[in-house]
Amino acid sequence: MKISAVKTFPVNIGSGSQLVIKIETDNGLHGWGASGLSGRELAVIGAIDHFRPLLLGRDPMQIGAIWQDLYRGQYFEGGRVLTAAISAIDIALYDIKGKALGVPVYELLGGKQRNYVPCFASVRFSTLEALLEQSKRLVNEGWDMLRLAPAEFEAQTDISLFEPRKSIALLADWMVKLRKEVGHNVTIGIDYHTRLTPAETYSFMKRMPEGTLDFIEEPIRDENPEAYENLRKMIDIPFAIGEEFSSKWQFLPYIERNITQYARIDVCNVGGITESMKVAAMAEAHYIDLMPHNPLGPICTAATIHVAAASPNFSWLEEVNTGAHVSTNDPKYYPVQPKIEGPRYPLPTAPGLGVEFNEALALKEGFKPVEIPRLKRNDGSFTNW
Repeated sequence: MKISAVKTFPVNIGSGSQLVIKIETDNGLHGWGASGLSGRELAVIGAIDHFRPLLLGRDPMQIGAIWQDLYRGQYFEGGRVLTAAISAIDIALYDIKGKALGVPVYELLGGKQRNYVPCFASVRFSTLEALLEQSKRLVNEGWDMLRLAPAEFEAQTDISLFEPRKSIALLADWMVKLRKEVGHNVTIGIDYHTRLTPAETYSFMKRMPEGTLDFIEEPIRDENPEAYENLRKMIDIPFAIGEEFSSKWQFLPYIERNITQYARIDVCNVGGITESMKVAAMAEAHYIDLMPHNPLGPICTAATIHVAAASPNFSWLEEVNTGAHVSTNDPKYYPVQPKIEGPRYPLPTAPGLGVEFNEALALKEGFKPVEIPRLKRNDGSFTNW
């Protein structure tokens, strides 16, 4: 069996964008993969165009060797664009191998270690009323872990303005109110999306009583592990870090120094299933659980489900399709996909990933690049979204 074609399908689904790839073989089997570098699909397509001649004619069963060739076979190794492309290719190769052997992908990773994959609900809100209404609804539906995605700045007339000190004063008050509403049996975390500085993060945490939050996700940017390490000494709740990391090497200082307590691995960015299992093993040796990043479509969800099934150190999988988001899993594009049951995904039993994609519809609909919002301070300076 040899690789005969590598095809790319950038698509607009809901208000976002996704990049799906298809790897075909000369015996009729195909595999689906996806990149997680949303908003930069054209750059990833360019990387895949460079990789395609290296893939054609290769044995798709040799996944590890292909990964090494793609990652190391250039002078400028790594980087988010290249590893997003490698991730998509790697996932598609696992899909092919699972289909060829007639087993779900997790059987290629040592077999399942759990019977289902628990999820957390992503709660995006711009007002206190929306936060409380969504959270109480989800708890009543059986969710016992809420990860908050605040967008309080969108309640302003100018939704592009973000002032950190105003935000932390407002949200600290809202967090206390939320904890009183849902009680202490619900796990609550907040994703500040790298919008704060270490000093602002410390101020935010000191404005709330102990026990209000169970973890904080990526309050500051991650380029400098020492900055996070210093913040770790100031903050007494767990961190969840890593959704932007594109290799085990980026995870290394955060795991070895116990800077993060949850590894926010993104299977579709970090280097695919191959690299994800290596990060999972590194994290296991330091008693750190995986809490995978998963805001895209069913291919990324399926790939992450298989990693979660085969990893002993797993906490929750991110689920954004909880009623407050535009759907990322449109069945017109994904006629076969994982189906969530309450706050959990059952393990797939079909060979491969357990996903199929409507490539004809993708070609018909075309693609328009989507940019993320831009935020600025009151003085006009740029800040993180």
